[in-house]
Amino acid sequence: MRPLQPTRRALNAGAIAVAAIAAIGGCAAAFADQKVVKIGITLPFTGADAEDANLIKNGAMIAIDEANAAGGVAGYKVVPIIYDDGTATAGQYDPAQSATNAKKLISDPLVIANVGPQMSGSGKAISPILSEADLATITPSSTNPDITDPKMAGQFRPKGKAVYFRTVTTDAYQGPNMANYFKAKLNVKTVYILDDSGAYGVGLAGAFENQAKKIGIEVLGHDQLDPKEADYTTALTKIKALHPDALYYGGVAQAGVKLAKQAAETIPTMIKGGGDGVSGGSFLKGGGFPAIEGWYATNAGPHLTESQGAASFVKTFQEKYHSTPDDYSITAYDAAKVILAAVAEVAKSGKEMNRSNVRDAIQSSKVETLQGTVAFDQNGDILDRTVSVFQYRHDDKYPTDDITHQLKYLEAAPQS
Repeated sequence: MRPLQPTRRALNAGAIAVAAIAAIGGCAAAFADQKVVKIGITLPFTGADAEDANLIKNGAMIAIDEANAAGGVAGYKVVPIIYDDGTATAGQYDPAQSATNAKKLISDPLVIANVGPQMSGSGKAISPILSEADLATITPSSTNPDITDPKMAGQFRPKGKAVYFRTVTTDAYQGPNMANYFKAKLNVKTVYILDDSGAYGVGLAGAFENQAKKIGIEVLGHDQLDPKEADYTTALTKIKALHPDALYYGGVAQAGVKLAKQAAETIPTMIKGGGDGVSGGSFLKGGGFPAIEGWYATNAGPHLTESQGAASFVKTFQEKYHSTPDDYSITAYDAAKVILAAVAEVAKSGKEMNRSNVRDAIQSSKVETLQGTVAFDQNGDILDRTVSVFQYRHDDKYPTDDITHQLKYLEAAPQS
C-alpha cells in the first residue's frame, strides 16, 4: 500500500496544475475553446479511512488516465480535481469539510461531475449543495439509503432531479442481506449490535436489526460507540455476559479497528461481522491479524477483483500503484467510466458541455463496465442489488496487506 504522505504531496501538486487551468477558463466561451472538462474526486485522505480512499481514488484515476491517453473524450481533455474531505480534527471523514469541497467544485464551471464521496455522512452534507448547482456525483462506496430516498428528496435534492448516483447498492439491501446470511449460513439465533454513531453506521446497523428481528434472530441489545473513545471495554463486557451467538457492527474503521482489537481479547470465539466499513484496507491494515481473523464483512456490490473481466484492470492497478485494488477501486473506475460516457454522449448530441446536460446523460445512461451494465433508477440508485460476503482469513503465502487474498470472498448474500 502506498504511504499517505507522498499521495498528499501529489495531490497538492495536482491542485496547483488544476488551478492554472482554471484560471484560463471561467466562462462558457472559454470552456469550449479550451476543450477541457474537470471531474472532481472527493475522498477522506486524512484519518482512519485514508487507505481505502487511496484505493478508490486510484481506481477512478485509471479511467481518467486511459481516456486522456486515448486523446481525451470527444476532443476534451479530462482534468481531475482532487479534494480531501477528511480532517485531523475528525480523525476520519468530516461532513463540514465535504460541504466546503462541494462548494469549491461548483464554483468552477469546468467541473461537470464528481466521483465520491466515500462516506454517507459526507454524502448527506454535499447532496443538497450539488442539487442547487445540478452537479452530479457518482459514489463508488456510500450506501446510506436516505440520500436517494424519494421521501427525503426535499432535504437531499431540493431542485428535484437526482444528483447523487451510485455504482453500489444501498444499506436497504446490505444490512438485511447480511442478517439473512447470519441466519441461513451461520445459524445465528441471537445477536448484539453496535454502531459508530455516524450516518452510515446508524443506518446500516438499523437495517440489519430490522431484518434480523423479522426473520427470527433475537436482538439482545444495540449500543453506540464514540469513534474518538479509546476503550470499548464496558460495551464488550456487557456483550460477553449476555452470550449472544454473534456481534454485528455498523460503522467504519476509526471505531472498527479498536473494536476488533479489543473484541479479540474479550469475546475471541464469538461470530463477528460488519458491512463494507470493515471490508477494506483501512480495517485490514489498522486492525491486523490476529485481531481481525474470522470477521465477516460485506461489499454493497458484486465481487470483481478476482473475475476474468477485471484481470487487465487489476494488472494495471498493481503495476501503476504497487498495491492490490479492492472491489471499490473497481466501482470507482466504473463511476468515472459512466461520467466519461456521459461527456461523450453530450458531445455527440451537439448540446452545450455543461453539468446539467452531463447530469441528464448520467441519469439515462446504460454503460458497459467491469461490473456489467450500469444503469440507474430515477433516484440515482444502481439497478443491481448484489451484496457480497467475505471473511478475513490470514494467508501467509501473501503479504498481510493484500486485500484480495487476506479477505476471502465467500458468496453473494441471500436477498430479502
